[in-house]
Amino acid sequence: MGQRRLGFWRRLAVVLVLPTLKVWTKRRWYGLENMPPGGGVIITPNHMSQFDPLLVAHVIYAAGRWPRFLAKASIWKVPFVGFMLRKTRQIPVERGSVEAVKSLDSLVEALREGGVVVIYPEGTTTRDPELWPMRGKTGAARLALLTGAPVVPMATWGSQQVHDVRTKKISLKPRRPVSVSVGKPVDLSHWKGEAPTKAVLEQMTEAIQLATRDLLAELRQEAPPPELYAPARRVTGPTERSA
Repeated sequence: MGQRRLGFWRRLAVVLVLPTLKVWTKRRWYGLENMPPGGGVIITPNHMSQFDPLLVAHVIYAAGRWPRFLAKASIWKVPFVGFMLRKTRQIPVERGSVEAVKSLDSLVEALREGGVVVIYPEGTTTRDPELWPMRGKTGAARLALLTGAPVVPMATWGSQQVHDVRTKKISLKPRRPVSVSVGKPVDLSHWKGEAPTKAVLEQMTEAIQLATRDLLAELRQEAPPPELYAPARRVTGPTERSA
C-alpha cells in the first residue's frame, strides 16, 4: 500500500510519531533498495530495545510501505495505544492459546493482500548481554513456508541508547545516533515445498537469524559471535508451578 492511500488513522499515527522521531534520532539507513516495492513480505528485525519498533516502522514507511507488526496482545490493553494499534491494523497475538491460530490467519491474509508483516523471531528483547540476536521462535519460518513470501532481515543498532533493557533507563536526549540496515531476502529455497516439521522450521529460523546477526555485525563493525545466543531455561522446583 502506498503512502498516499493510508487513510485517516494511519496518517494520524504518522503525524503523531514521525516529527518526534526526526528530533529524537540521527538516522543512518542502509539497504533500502532491498525492500520489495510491492507484494507480501515478512520483515524479521533483531530486538534489543522497546524503541526498536518505532525505528523499524520509520524505515518501512520511508521505503513506501506500511508495516503491520505482530505484537503481544497485552499492549492492546494500554489506553489509546491499543486503540491506535487496532486502527492502524496491527496484529495481536496471545501466545500458547487458540487465539494464536487466529493471529496466523491474520498474517497470512495480510501477506496475500500484499502487506508488509513485521515479526520479531526472538519474541522478546534479546537476553544476550552484548545485545546480539538470540535463537528465534519458528513463526516467521512457518509463515514463509505457508505463503512463499520473501523473508527480509533487518538489523537495528543504537536504539539501546534511547531505551536500554539491561539498565531499564530511557533517554530523551535528542539526535541519538541510530542505524538500520535492510538485507536481501534470505535464501530459503532449500526448504521450498517441505512439510513444516520441527526440524525444518528450526533450520529455516536459524538461517533467518544468522542473516540478521551478520547485518548487525556490519552495523556494529564487530565480529559476530559464532553461534546464536540461547538463554538458559528456567528450571521449576518442587515448590514452583510452571507458567
